[in-house]
Amino acid sequence: MTAPPATEPGLGKDFAGILGVERIDRDLFRGWCHDGIPARAFGGQVAAQALAAAGRTVPEDRAVHSLHGHFLRPGDTARPFEYAVNRIRNGSSYLSRQVTAVQDGVPVFSLTASFKRPESALDRQPAMPRTAGPRALPDLYETWARTNPEDFAQAEFCRFLDMRYVSGPAEPTTPGLTEQKLWIRASERLPDDPALHTLALTYASDLFLAPATALAHQQPRMLRDEPSSVFLTSLDHAVWFHRPFRADEWMLFAQRSPTLADGRGLAFADVWSIDGTLIAHVVQETVVRPARAHKP
Repeated sequence: MTAPPATEPGLGKDFAGILGVERIDRDLFRGWCHDGIPARAFGGQVAAQALAAAGRTVPEDRAVHSLHGHFLRPGDTARPFEYAVNRIRNGSSYLSRQVTAVQDGVPVFSLTASFKRPESALDRQPAMPRTAGPRALPDLYETWARTNPEDFAQAEFCRFLDMRYVSGPAEPTTPGLTEQKLWIRASERLPDDPALHTLALTYASDLFLAPATALAHQQPRMLRDEPSSVFLTSLDHAVWFHRPFRADEWMLFAQRSPTLADGRGLAFADVWSIDGTLIAHVVQETVVRPARAHKP
């Protein structure tokens, strides 16, 4: 698995560049991240760069099939991240890597990733859920720019991804379940490197999952003009990759949250290519608390 090297901050990076990391030692890499919310690194980019670092230590005939990450502390986008890779296991079929993202000697994110050789095997999947296609939906960014232009202007991920939004049903399909769907693709054509496409999906997989846990209380920030009534931050994040795909073609993220309790919400996403192939699953646990009132 290969990935592009990182580019230095402030040099007008393309999507491949912001997913890459720079090798500074055999198992040590460096990357820079942009904000997700002001003054905090975007978790999807941190996870993608950690996966890129892990992938730089495995043979090219191995592909990632799962990753599990834990967000330990907010990342500071004014400083680089160092990604230390631990080669946990080198098996004949499966390889495991553990990555710790560090700033000033303090861990901010940890990731475990597993890689394997592709193989011919039995195959089954359900049908993709029926939903409006991306060409029939309005541009989410136009709505966001209209409802909250200042917030939209600060959103770095909009430079790299196209998005369309599908609201959940008026009444839950299952009592207590919240649902929404997103079509997402890379805005630019990406090179024909499967590893790069898994990094792009990892980056995108962190979008809207935390808000899915709070849909019973508020719309996602892109669709509202009032302040948030809840505080959201990701605790952990997992992705399973099932089948080959291209991240520069439309992918449907069918998101749902079955539970919210004890200040924590759990959200799932089934990820489909536009031709109906089930390509990945994503799971995330999120802190969900009432927002603190701003002092006048």
